[in-house]
Amino acid sequence: MTTTSRPKIVKSEAEWRAELTPEQYHVAREQGTEPAFSGPYWDEHRDGLYTCVCCGEPLFRSETKFDSGTGWPSFSAPLDPDSVEEAEDRSHGMVRTEVLCTRCDAHLGHVFPDGPAPTGLRYCMNGTALNFEPDDEGPAAA
Repeated sequence: MTTTSRPKIVKSEAEWRAELTPEQYHVAREQGTEPAFSGPYWDEHRDGLYTCVCCGEPLFRSETKFDSGTGWPSFSAPLDPDSVEEAEDRSHGMVRTEVLCTRCDAHLGHVFPDGPAPTGLRYCMNGTALNFEPDDEGPAAA
């Protein structure tokens, strides 16, 4: 159970379709998966915050991002464990652990037990389900 006091975001499918691109809708609302090495952020190396494309919930920081070689942005831990939920996914003839945004139930990707220390987890996310907010680099040098 989540300890966050933020209200759950519930919208109709028509509202989600109006707010998201067709690709974002397919991935986040229909549990789709973008092809490896095709989505945004798999090769992003700047410092910053990754948020849910549907509701803006802060999900991951660049400090936990690592190159998993899979073609999807991968993280060793969420920013706050309460920002994501896990569910059993039996699609495609296998059993996996799906990762969802706690606030709006967007499908983000899956978590696997083959990540780096200290967690040993690999949160393999669809870049299409995320937005990236780079850290402020400050004023340009004169």
